[in-house]
Amino acid sequence: MNSATARMRIWRALRSLGCGLLRDGAYLLPYSPLQQQVLKVLSADTVREGGSAWLLIVHAQSEDENDAYRALFDRTGNYLELFKALATARKTLTKLAPQEITKSLRKLRREYEAVREIDYFPNDTSAQAEAVWMDFVSAADSLLSPDEPHAISAAIARLELSDYKGRTWATRRHLWVDRVASAWLIRRFIDREAHFLWLESPSHCPADALGFDFDGATFTHIGDRVTFEVLLASFGLEQDRGLLQLGAMVHALDTGEGFVPEANGFEAMLAGARQRTEDDNHLLNEISVVLNLLYAHFSNDLQSSEIQK
Repeated sequence: MNSATARMRIWRALRSLGCGLLRDGAYLLPYSPLQQQVLKVLSADTVREGGSAWLLIVHAQSEDENDAYRALFDRTGNYLELFKALATARKTLTKLAPQEITKSLRKLRREYEAVREIDYFPNDTSAQAEAVWMDFVSAADSLLSPDEPHAISAAIARLELSDYKGRTWATRRHLWVDRVASAWLIRRFIDREAHFLWLESPSHCPADALGFDFDGATFTHIGDRVTFEVLLASFGLEQDRGLLQLGAMVHALDTGEGFVPEANGFEAMLAGARQRTEDDNHLLNEISVVLNLLYAHFSNDLQSSEIQK
């Protein structure tokens, strides 16, 4: 290959894919159509830069050979490094400002997901890593969002929008994902004349206010649904697929379950907005712009998908 820069770029691409090294210049990946397509692109890039590349499908000739191939993809070392990083971060977590916690969480999430993405043969260490990661996320969330509600087991009653106009709605101050998204949902789709109270503590909620996203609130987590999803179900908004996808994003960020590509970007923007202001009314106004755009994106994207079917 003529260019050292090109060699380094392609080597880094192979490394990011988690390729196993058979020998110098010979790399192995578990077969899948997606991996094959990625390697075809890298192969063409290599040839274009003056190098040589061959793509071969390799079949293990014995169980021992198959075990040897699989051993090339053992991610124990990667997970041990992640465990150390999480343990170090956990020691200082309670001393960090909210924006520093969010920054640390975002960085470690990228590291965790990078290892998971190339963990082609998950094992007990993979399961342990998931448990350690979720424990760290829970600890960070408890600091970012104290008084986070516990899910209750109950039926979700269907409510009439006409009964919820011009009401006072209340939730915990220092808005984060589920609360800010729920407030946006209320103001745009449920009660356009809503008045919001941002509570220092759930115990400060007035008796005539509609509380949301705290224990004992009128609207809170039910079963595996976060508050945003409970509001969708309560007011018959689940037929709006744009809102449904927003709900999936909020769920993924609030619980750590599921994956929505736009979630990390939304979380980063919300963290940036929280650094700019401590006023929750201002924060809601700023993030409402983002949520409006995401709603339009999800709605148009889903409509396009339906047309293409």
